[in-house]
Amino acid sequence: MAIETIFTPQDDAFYSVITHAAGPQGALPLTPQMLMESPSGNLFGMTQNAGMGWDANKLTGKEVLIIGTQGGIRAGDGRPIALGYHTGHWEIGLQMQAAAKEITRNGGIPFAAFVSDPCDGRSQGTHGMFDSLPYRNDAAIVFRRLIRSLPTRRAVIGVATCDKGLPATMIALAAMHHLPTILVPGGATLPPTFGEDAGKVQTIGARYANHELSLQEAAELGCRACASPGGGCQFLGTAGTSQVVAEALGMALPHSALAPSGQDVWLEISRQSARAVAQLDDRGITTRDILTDKAIENAMVIHAAFGGSTNLLLHIPAIAHAAGCTIPDVDHWTRINRKVPRLVSVLPTGPDYHPTVRAFLAGGVPEVMLHLRDLGLLHLDAMTVTGQTVGENLDWWQASERRERFRQCLREQDGVDPDDVILPPERAKARGLTSTVAFPVGNIAPEGSVIKATAIDPSVVGEDGVYRHTGRARVFVSEARAIKAIKNGEIERGDIMVVIGGGPSGTGMEETYQLTSALKHVSWGKTVSLITDARFSGVSTGACFGHVAPEALAGGPIGKLRDNDIIEIEVDRLSLTGRVNFIGTAHQPLTPEEGAVELARRSPHPELHAHDFLPDDTRLWAALQSVSGGTWKGCIYDTDKIIEVINAGKKALGI
Repeated sequence: MAIETIFTPQDDAFYSVITHAAGPQGALPLTPQMLMESPSGNLFGMTQNAGMGWDANKLTGKEVLIIGTQGGIRAGDGRPIALGYHTGHWEIGLQMQAAAKEITRNGGIPFAAFVSDPCDGRSQGTHGMFDSLPYRNDAAIVFRRLIRSLPTRRAVIGVATCDKGLPATMIALAAMHHLPTILVPGGATLPPTFGEDAGKVQTIGARYANHELSLQEAAELGCRACASPGGGCQFLGTAGTSQVVAEALGMALPHSALAPSGQDVWLEISRQSARAVAQLDDRGITTRDILTDKAIENAMVIHAAFGGSTNLLLHIPAIAHAAGCTIPDVDHWTRINRKVPRLVSVLPTGPDYHPTVRAFLAGGVPEVMLHLRDLGLLHLDAMTVTGQTVGENLDWWQASERRERFRQCLREQDGVDPDDVILPPERAKARGLTSTVAFPVGNIAPEGSVIKATAIDPSVVGEDGVYRHTGRARVFVSEARAIKAIKNGEIERGDIMVVIGGGPSGTGMEETYQLTSALKHVSWGKTVSLITDARFSGVSTGACFGHVAPEALAGGPIGKLRDNDIIEIEVDRLSLTGRVNFIGTAHQPLTPEEGAVELARRSPHPELHAHDFLPDDTRLWAALQSVSGGTWKGCIYDTDKIIEVINAGKKALGI
């Protein structure tokens, strides 16, 4: 390498440097009162606005901040100049532009700020996953700082799409108690006409290793899975679930979640949102009026009815905390899921694997809400960003042209009955759709665990609705070692895989979708259960038990299991109860009570340790969320509790 290859010869224009300029023409629209009473920052802000090219005569309009998770650099024709991390943040700059132009058209002044987000799919199985969940807290902090750093903003619009950026945006907006805010969901990417969805395609390595896919098939399927360049994945994973939850909270406009990215309806949602937030400001309706305990419960109801990602058990409590609402606990989640039927049949849970764009066309969140209204399961008096209540929004939706036209579009485009995507309750019951999540306990998970009970393969569930599995444990101290075992044929039918050290203290609570997807899409996978103190991707299905608490590195009994231990699992998908117990070995059977005593006697697994590449940033996050209530409180930062613990520690150490 030579310096001459960096500092290449330049022409004369390179050396023609201008040292001063005339500056913007015109004058700031100042008044004596502004000069006497306004902070200097407000006045200098107007100078900055003019310097950036805004017409000086139009600097008194209502200022609206648009925050977004845009990533990558696009040319005007949409081609990539620099790639983003994922489709979910690639196109949303177009939504931000549409909102900004609408604000300008109505005499306002739009501002924009960005905090891009990672891709959980891209980081699966890599050290990048150690930053995934902690990113959410960090991004929410930065978004809040950006909002507060524009003191003249009157309202805030958030635009986001995917697994961590969207929850981070919602948490940030939820904390703006005295401002009007609105969320614009970034929509969904289209599925390929011929090919696999973006969830299944992530298993091409495992299927190839098990001789269930050729090299050519893997290469072609992998190329075409994202059939349009923007939007979240086509399944109801964490991205899609977060979008419907935003709408259920009243933070997003009715029928805005899961719109097909890049299309006219998707852009119009952004313009409609800009108009809505301006009207909220005019009427003095703020975030505190919308995000209430009733709104939080509506979101939990919609989560259950859609069969959403278990990651929302981390995000909804965090949103509630930011909004100053009651944080839902396990009992609250259980009560909701016992009474709310699952009504949506989409990827990844089925029974029919419709992409999420079909859920949008079938009517999306408001269509599901119509059924839930009839069942008396919603707080219809909860306020929303339309300035009207949930009940008033549903009255509009039921008779709207929008509803009829999009449902007809689904019939004509795909030949699909909308009521086969969003099912009326009786049809859903007849199809065998069961409630969404359960929280099994036992001597392996004395503080609880989470399973998406509705996603257990029905063929391994008894006629009484109970999943039962007793098998030998195969214990792994890393996800990497576990996926290698699947690819190398080391896992046998009927095994119970146990992955320890994947909780907050070990990996930042990594997702283990490499494992759950492999077990779903290899032919023998449904006979294997998975137990871990890590978490799962929203697209995960199967007999997978995550969030096991206490985590292994906090002394949890899961960290004391060994190969060939016998584990007994039972999950009732109807009552949403379950047990996960160590019951000895083949040569020394134990009762669950005796098993608890044996686990207490044992030392931790000899290879158990925090991952060698766990970043210091994540170690700090793990410590802060731990003293704030941990995973069951949503991995939040409870500032008062953190300060209390620090002060107690300082006193104990004599600092």
